[in-house]
Amino acid sequence: MNRRFFSVLAASTSGVALLFGAAGGLPASAASHPAASGGRTLVIDNSFSLVTADPGHMFENTGELVDNAMYDTLVTFDGNNFKKVVPLLATSWQVLDGGRKYVFHLDPKAKFSDGTPVTSADVVWSEQRLVNLKGNPSVLLGGETITAEGPETVVFTSAQPNPALPYILPNPSTGVLEKSVVTKHGGTDAADASTKDTAENWLNNHSAGSGPYVMSSFNVSSQVVLTANPNYWGPKPAWSQVVVRNVNAPEQGLDVERGTYEVGVDMSPSQTKSLSGVQVVGGASPNVFFLFTNDNPKVSKVTSNKDFQKAVRYAINYKGLLQLAGAGAVQSPGVIPTAYNGSLPASADSSYNLRLAKSWLAKSGLKHPAVTLSYPESFQSNGIDFGDLAARVQQDLQQAGITATLAPASLTVALQTYRAGTEQIGLWYWGPDFPEAADYLNFAPGALVGLRAGWTAKMDPGLVALAGRAASVVNPAARQAIFQTFQRDLNAQGPFVTLVQGAQVVVGTKNLHNLTPNGLWEVDLRNLY
Repeated sequence: MNRRFFSVLAASTSGVALLFGAAGGLPASAASHPAASGGRTLVIDNSFSLVTADPGHMFENTGELVDNAMYDTLVTFDGNNFKKVVPLLATSWQVLDGGRKYVFHLDPKAKFSDGTPVTSADVVWSEQRLVNLKGNPSVLLGGETITAEGPETVVFTSAQPNPALPYILPNPSTGVLEKSVVTKHGGTDAADASTKDTAENWLNNHSAGSGPYVMSSFNVSSQVVLTANPNYWGPKPAWSQVVVRNVNAPEQGLDVERGTYEVGVDMSPSQTKSLSGVQVVGGASPNVFFLFTNDNPKVSKVTSNKDFQKAVRYAINYKGLLQLAGAGAVQSPGVIPTAYNGSLPASADSSYNLRLAKSWLAKSGLKHPAVTLSYPESFQSNGIDFGDLAARVQQDLQQAGITATLAPASLTVALQTYRAGTEQIGLWYWGPDFPEAADYLNFAPGALVGLRAGWTAKMDPGLVALAGRAASVVNPAARQAIFQTFQRDLNAQGPFVTLVQGAQVVVGTKNLHNLTPNGLWEVDLRNLY
């Protein structure tokens, strides 16, 4: 699991300019819906992952749904196409100095909900505050220096090339706040903001953004109510009011069946089968389930055996796991989700081959190996229960001659052993902090997830060097190629076995248009009408 998930638990080419974007600061899709009908209310049922509405602190799924509606970012994605970045507050931007400098030009029409124009000073203040708050989302802009060049130009610079920046900036945590308003209510972008900023409480009851909706009420355990921003500088919001309610997945389908304009976002494919009179839309989730076999011999001389690791890879019945995950799920050929730039083609999928599994196990020299398989109990993602998935993996390993004792633990306890790198075999998933290949360098030896699997940088310096080069490649085609190489090497040499991407499903009343699941903010309120 990624940093974004952890934050929930903590609360409970040089000299050459490449031009992106086009005139007009809003994506074409955002202008396609008709004007709002008077009094129309949209209800969204969501099993809450919500801590705060303050963009500088927010790093949770429900928070992203809410903040994406209230706060504009410099750029955004073209609907659910995470491979295409399009303008929002910025009409265009240039990439200079081999990806070390990005220059964004603001749309002069952009204004906050109180009618005040959005300026470069607001952008710089908001992003500096995000970094200096030192909360979970601060990692998004780590290493960036943000400055203004006139009222409508913002410049990001970094010591190292950052080709991922355009894919990071759509995150609602980078949403732009009105500096003068938030400052009056305790906000600061100073270096000591982590201890001196007191604006979060105010931002949990008010909004200070330029998005199509504004805050009406906010409760982290029950519901959030948004109303249309009457001063929105873009297309008129489709809904007079949006109510986001905390509802368990099994109840969401029933609510949609009897609702007027209603959406449920947390149901599994199997839970939708009995529904009638609704629309069900799904696709592969960006959450990648994976196993790791700990590479640290001090943790396990069995799992750190490279031939044993190959035996595990061939022992998994991947098609069986897909059946468990349900319609819409896909096998993940690598750690980067299939919808993202840099992902591997389906032809690179690992294959189930029991004969080869037994052959590699024999080559390992291990006789009747026994290991412990750790995972969080009573926890689901995209309708996949970790306990069910672990039981299937246990059965597959047994067929190959490997005895795996299941060791479920509460989520809090399981995370402690996972973070500490003490699990022999771990079953987890990684959800994106941002939808770009660079986020998955966390799996490199010596990186965040690599160390949790006992895989240090000294164990594979070649792959460490490859990861370092991948991080700074700017050319899209070259970037695609190097990240595919990184994943192939990761599959061949690393302790990770990627399993499945579950199905992400949304259910809605039939009168809704542009209803699609979104891997970042659940449902896109800007395009749903």
